[in-house]
Amino acid sequence: MIPIHVLHGPNLNLLGRREPGIYGTATLADIERDLRARAETLGVALTVRQTNHEGELVGFVQEAGLTGAGVLINAAAYTHTSVALRDAIAGSGAIAVEVHLSNVHAREAFRHVSLIAPVCAGMICGFGPHSYGLGLEALARLLQARLPSLPSLLSDASSDANSQD
Repeated sequence: MIPIHVLHGPNLNLLGRREPGIYGTATLADIERDLRARAETLGVALTVRQTNHEGELVGFVQEAGLTGAGVLINAAAYTHTSVALRDAIAGSGAIAVEVHLSNVHAREAFRHVSLIAPVCAGMICGFGPHSYGLGLEALARLLQARLPSLPSLLSDASSDANSQD
């Protein structure tokens, strides 16, 4: 199984009632349920965490990176402000994919800059909860390519996962 930590930053615990015109009506529990179903088809073992505290998020990233797990991260507001989070991704050697529910580039100017993007393998934004599923699949593929001893679960699972979306 491919280990991936899904990390949610501040205020994402309010999904479903927080600005639904921007973030939609899906809750964090809805997103986690969908990710766990997708992870099963991809051969991924998920650890899912949410925190409103920057230092705790930094610790989660370090733990994942130092154990060789991939990181699927929605750092929320910390995306645009946290050098500490950027340094944790780079310093721990974490292979990370940044995700956002909204299209951050179509919003306020301060959201156009991601401090973590330069140390992430990629970014997916603007597809609502589906951003997470796309990010999970991309990250699983990256990890599988770097760990050739893993079984090739993704080739068959990809067609299954695509039919679910």
